[in-house]
Amino acid sequence: MSTLIAWPDSYAETYRAMREKLGELMPEAEIRAKAELACEINLLKKQRGAVILGHNYMEPALYHSVPDYRGDSLELSRIAATTSGDPIIFCGVRFMAETAKILNPTRTVLIPSPRAGCSLAASITAEDVRRLRAQFPGVPVVSYVNTYADVKAESDVCCTSGNAARVVASLASDRVIFLPDEYLARNVARETGKSIIVPRVLAGAGGEDAVQGAPPGGTADAAGAQMIGWPGRCEVHERFSVEDVTAVRRQLPDVLVLAHPECSPEVVGAADFSGSTTAMVRYVREHPGRRYLLLTECSMADNIAAENPTSEMVGLCSIRCPHMNEITLEDTLESLRQDRYAVEVPEAIRVRARAAVDRMISIG
Repeated sequence: MSTLIAWPDSYAETYRAMREKLGELMPEAEIRAKAELACEINLLKKQRGAVILGHNYMEPALYHSVPDYRGDSLELSRIAATTSGDPIIFCGVRFMAETAKILNPTRTVLIPSPRAGCSLAASITAEDVRRLRAQFPGVPVVSYVNTYADVKAESDVCCTSGNAARVVASLASDRVIFLPDEYLARNVARETGKSIIVPRVLAGAGGEDAVQGAPPGGTADAAGAQMIGWPGRCEVHERFSVEDVTAVRRQLPDVLVLAHPECSPEVVGAADFSGSTTAMVRYVREHPGRRYLLLTECSMADNIAAENPTSEMVGLCSIRCPHMNEITLEDTLESLRQDRYAVEVPEAIRVRARAAVDRMISIG
């Protein structure tokens, strides 16, 4: 689990720390300007008793200067459930800030930009989940944490990319509805040996996908598949291809490829390792001095490079999440100054969503 980070208080110390960490990634003038913002944020949050949570996808200048805790969705969900800070400023996208509010109803939760959404979370609605339940009565629903609160409220349990297989295995059911990331669902199905179908007709696209993992010599339809998926995808991870991996291996045979489970099963199969963002961070830390290609949001490669100077991050990635990119030091400062933008979750939805989130956290 992430531990509390103590950042410098003075501008000079902040500048020196950022220059030492980010000097190879950012121009000098930008470091000086960002250090001024970071110093002001750190002083103000101490005055206010605030806590800042920073996701692994934050831009390096923010990631390495102001979050009190850094990590992936599961780590930050756990921290949000136990931290005493108020307000909570969530430097991540909206579904993450909603999760913090679900776990902390009496505290103020702020997100620095109201435009920080998520293509994956937007791919499914609460009504979609209700229709799936009607189509497959009695089948438990697992929803990826990358969903909005109303979808979580319709679910039995949430999961992250790091514990998805464990969550599925924890259910006393032969069949599971797994939402909304199609690729994550297919990767979990492969890991757990389950057959899966993504019934696109339920999403209004017409027709049903072929079943992955159907029994030898036989077929399965939506009624018989062990996992029911949904055609949602991350607009970042769906852009990586096997051809990307092949091209880099051709030029750099010693490269280690790390793929996020939101990449396609073909890309995950071509990689050397697949795991959550925290698992990727841990892998690089435990295998120093190697050359890596990270198939995930490209700011994370910069963040890992800053903390692992003996390892080389291959500069293939130019894919930034446009929603994560909305969170800046400038907006984080204004969020603290003006208490903007407050995240609210209706109580009836929050209570039901919390049950699903609590089950996810308990599984770990």
